[in-house]
Amino acid sequence: MSDLILRKKGVLIRVERSVQFDHEHREKRNMLKVATAECFTHGLIAREIHAFSQGYEGEFGCCYLSPDHESNLTSEDKLKPDISVVCGIFVPTLSGLKNNLKINAPQPYKVIKGVKVYEENYDKQVAVLMANAVREISKADIGIGTTAGVGRGGIAISTNEFTIVTTSGYYANLTAPCSSQLLKRQEQGVKKALDLFFAVLNDDMGKIMDYDDISLKMNSN
Repeated sequence: MSDLILRKKGVLIRVERSVQFDHEHREKRNMLKVATAECFTHGLIAREIHAFSQGYEGEFGCCYLSPDHESNLTSEDKLKPDISVVCGIFVPTLSGLKNNLKINAPQPYKVIKGVKVYEENYDKQVAVLMANAVREISKADIGIGTTAGVGRGGIAISTNEFTIVTTSGYYANLTAPCSSQLLKRQEQGVKKALDLFFAVLNDDMGKIMDYDDISLKMNSN
């Protein structure tokens, strides 16, 4: 297969092999398994995907994916595939990363009552570690990791083939907490993670690369 060339803000990005999700492998297993390890999104991504995949309605149903909630998702994105949320883990602490996800994480900028606080560049790195670890430990097809301290935070979506890394797009500071800003960052992060998750399911690279702060890394198998 020829290389895929993506142009983003005048910069050529070369992906040296296909980034399409392995649908044939998925079909043989009849179920796409998802696992999340979340910090600043408080497990809401897992809860939302679970409610969506189960078809729950009303107060027990979706918030971000419902027609009554603002969302960037299109009707095409909302087609319901066979999805199973294997686990959704809330991991705000450094010890949680080490003991539950077996991650040797970098030293945080600050620790507040055990809660790790990284600056944005490290948040993105740690989100990748979280996504990969929860995917591997749970034997899921897709892993999602989120963490945010000072800055816009980090969001990572990992498959066997590639990892997408981005931010929430909204700045907040956990060391000088303003609850309204932290809530806004959380909401933006959940929306963006869900948007990218469905883009991955649909093999929609154009939608993924529409964001300004996306990086995509091929995983070595």
